[in-house]
Amino acid sequence: MSYNQQVIDLAAYTDTYRQLKEAIAGLSEEQLKYKPAPDKWSVTEVLSHLADHSIVFSFRVRKIISEDNAQLAAFQQDPWVSRSRANEGSASDILDAFGALLAYNKLLFQRLSAEDWARSGVNFKGETVTLESSLLAFIRHVQTHLGQIERIKSALA
Repeated sequence: MSYNQQVIDLAAYTDTYRQLKEAIAGLSEEQLKYKPAPDKWSVTEVLSHLADHSIVFSFRVRKIISEDNAQLAAFQQDPWVSRSRANEGSASDILDAFGALLAYNKLLFQRLSAEDWARSGVNFKGETVTLESSLLAFIRHVQTHLGQIERIKSALA
């Protein structure tokens, strides 16, 4: 492998799929689609957002490794969720797509050198971010939404 496993923890990245799968285990379709308030997301919508974010992350990764001074675009998460009618989708199908993106990205990540991991781009806030810091931010982002899923589940009780 090209990367330094002591520096880049791909297991934490790929484990987000298992964590999400465990978080929704045993929930009915009705529970997965339950919205705690009209302006709040359901569990299915949270999963859809994470799949969308994984698509955007995948694109950003490829820009960082292939372009100098890569400009990393933002995306409007709420319209992506609402206008795609995410709550009408299947949580299982959405989670499978998320897992497939993780697996595909992991194959790429395993081919990268330490120099690749140090490459950077400029995010929509004007901040310079490295590939490595972007991966860590992705993992933290999923953890934030795992907490959101737990809050939604608590509201079901």
